[in-house]
Amino acid sequence: MATKNDSVQLLISVRDLTKTYNDGAVRALDNCNLDVYRGEVVSIIGPSGSGKSTLLRSLNLLETPSSGSIIFDGVDLADKKVDINLHRRRMGMVFQHFNLFPHKTVLQNITLAPVKLKLQTPDEAHETAMKLLERIGLPDKADEYPARLSGGQKQRIAIVRALAMNPEVMLFDEPTSALDPEMVGEVLDLMRDLARDGMTMVVVTHEMGFAREVASRVVFMDMGSIKEENTPDALFDAPKDPRLKEFLAKIL
Repeated sequence: MATKNDSVQLLISVRDLTKTYNDGAVRALDNCNLDVYRGEVVSIIGPSGSGKSTLLRSLNLLETPSSGSIIFDGVDLADKKVDINLHRRRMGMVFQHFNLFPHKTVLQNITLAPVKLKLQTPDEAHETAMKLLERIGLPDKADEYPARLSGGQKQRIAIVRALAMNPEVMLFDEPTSALDPEMVGEVLDLMRDLARDGMTMVVVTHEMGFAREVASRVVFMDMGSIKEENTPDALFDAPKDPRLKEFLAKIL
């Protein structure tokens, strides 16, 4: 478990998180413990089926835990009395397959949630959206529909749609895995910019170069458990867990 000095604020604390299916026959998560501090970039790596996405999706209760707690900024999201929708507004989520509304323009995709939730007026949301589109070099796509965008453009739009809610943490679920190789770089560049700006990020990724370069900490999962976590250099150069050594030997 990572430790930080008192001046760095703990934002998310996962304790003994377990997720089972089929009356406990399948353990997708097995007593996972993880801390995420404000301003950190935590990359989660591991083989397919290791529980990475289940852990990430549990952070904003897209997956409901079977047991354990998820403390977000002092509130246990697993408490059934908590209004999870209020807290989800503070957590941006970016999915593997973009999840843009195909019948709405890029601008409408970005402004929909802030306006619908009355967080911004339509004019404020429009101004925010255009600033974000300028930031990623796509202001000319504001009136386009998603079908007319490349995969890399769609994913960057999905990221700025999440940013339009002014979240405190961004959750990325394998954001480049559905992209053609030549489009991966433009998405990773945007994520690097967010990291430089101090955005707290939890990223499930198979991009080991990104994990090594950008992450403050890398978490390795296998069989629903967190097997090892460390700084990128320590984890990649001197892995301790036998399963992690085997995993890295196959992919590096």
